[in-house]
Amino acid sequence: MVHITVIGSCSMDLVVTAERRPLAGETVIGNSFQTVPGGKGANQAVAAARLGAEVTMVGRVGDDVYGEKILENLRKNGVNIQFMMPVANCASGTAHITLAEGDNSIIFVKGANDFVTPEYLEKTEEAVTSTDIVLIQQEIPVKTVEYAAELCSRHRIPLLLNPAPARSVSGELIGRAAFITPNEHECDVLFNGMPRSEALKQFPNKLIITEGKNGARFFNGSREIVVPAFPVEAVDTTGAGDTFNAAFAVAVAEGKKMEEALRFANRAASLSVTKFGAQGGMPFREELEKHR
Repeated sequence: MVHITVIGSCSMDLVVTAERRPLAGETVIGNSFQTVPGGKGANQAVAAARLGAEVTMVGRVGDDVYGEKILENLRKNGVNIQFMMPVANCASGTAHITLAEGDNSIIFVKGANDFVTPEYLEKTEEAVTSTDIVLIQQEIPVKTVEYAAELCSRHRIPLLLNPAPARSVSGELIGRAAFITPNEHECDVLFNGMPRSEALKQFPNKLIITEGKNGARFFNGSREIVVPAFPVEAVDTTGAGDTFNAAFAVAVAEGKKMEEALRFANRAASLSVTKFGAQGGMPFREELEKHR
């Protein structure tokens, strides 16, 4: 069994569904409301665990009801929460999600996720040094992401950087990451509007641009390759990117080559959008094997 460490955010998702999004100053009638555990870090940890990896989560929650539910959900999904220390007198992170018109829009409030600091990471270093690959995202402080990359580089542990939400990052971080997985918008931000084909050529077998229902694109050193997605009827696209990243990390840690790993990741992401909730649709390994 491969071992994956996820460093990142945990939150409670507050999800409303509606026929359409309201315009500025407008009120519309929604169809439903639910609270479900989320956060890019927690999502990726749950997805990787369901796909058969031994997973350790490094993050923070508040000392509130949401924090208790987030930890219980991770535990229930088989994720090691040894390095998930609650922050006293602080609210857990929340994501306010609107599902409408076949897609999602999200406002993320960081809360306790701001306490995933370099100092905190120093205390949890053993979670990084004893793993096969580290996943990290950008819902935690910039300095923490930079420190994690330096830590992984020092211990020769591959780092998968999922640069979401989109923000500029340093050249050092890009250089230290083994894999970078932006969507098209995030790629434009990451490389300052550089043509995507040019960016791909600069980082062969490292930069992977996810293109939603069209699949994932990379440059193999001689040509661009698009690994297609699997067509499905989408119910909720929230968490599809997190499922993709987790599945890709599992596949790489298991020794799969790039195209095979991307097919595995695309298949997992496609299945994830067929059910409600970021984590609700994340497939188990057995389910994935049935949909070859």
